[in-house]
Amino acid sequence: MNKSAAALSDQAKELRRIVEQHRQESRKPGNLRTITILSGKGGVGKSNVSVNLACALAERGKKIVLLDADLGLANIDMLCGVTAKYNLAHLIDGSKDLDEVLVELAHNVWILPGGSGIKELADLDETRLLALIESLSVLEDRADILLIDTGAGIHRGVLTFAVAADTAVLITTPEPTSIRDAYGVLKVLKGSTESGGKRDIAFIVNMANSESEGLEVADRLRKAASQFLNLSVNYVGCILKDHFVEQAVRIRKPFYQLYPDSPAADCIRKLVHTLFGMTAERAVNSNPPRGLKAFFFRLTRGHFAER
Repeated sequence: MNKSAAALSDQAKELRRIVEQHRQESRKPGNLRTITILSGKGGVGKSNVSVNLACALAERGKKIVLLDADLGLANIDMLCGVTAKYNLAHLIDGSKDLDEVLVELAHNVWILPGGSGIKELADLDETRLLALIESLSVLEDRADILLIDTGAGIHRGVLTFAVAADTAVLITTPEPTSIRDAYGVLKVLKGSTESGGKRDIAFIVNMANSESEGLEVADRLRKAASQFLNLSVNYVGCILKDHFVEQAVRIRKPFYQLYPDSPAADCIRKLVHTLFGMTAERAVNSNPPRGLKAFFFRLTRGHFAER
């Protein structure tokens, strides 16, 4: 073997060693919890729920990074009235660092625009994946929660985020088609739960006319999941239909900040209580967070690679 070939062989061995080291580290519990927000269909207010949950969590002292992972219709910046110059793709190609890509929404809330970088995640080789994880690793100490707002539907690009995260939160409305599509998501996630890929699955009923209507929808969805899927799904509450929500969307500000005393904002506070075990009954998050490195390894290698 000549010197050039020997050098390449040594480099390959070193890369494999580094990759394996990172894989081992990804199996260790991390500090950052990952939560995916998803829905079976569009128009259920999923992104709006994500933004306002982030604001409510920050009010309780949590540091939140909100990843806009909707490749087809990324709209978190539009909802919030902020401008995102860069996105995850700029982190991947190394042209921008994390602080340049993050957009501050509020105190302790930052948006990480996904853009075309979401698709590029699927094509990363080991070297570029490690470089990306390294650039994002500072979030492990700077943030408590990575909140991922996905696209709607049950295609692989959405469900991979749900499977990779510590917790999946499914948004539905009282409309029959929304409930049907939410059940479809649960059906697909069922296999991931059995294989150990998902530990916490919860759902929220948005745009409910009353709390009793939210409970009625919850009972229907939970009974169907239990009877036909043998799956236990936690209902964490509802968000009431509220004209203040529509006003905030028009003004392009989170309703939780703009109208903190509105019925919808009060519902968000209750959801945060339930989601994080601040009430007597813990709904989700009974398991410790697995960290950011584990999330990205599961996302890119465990699921995207299966395309």
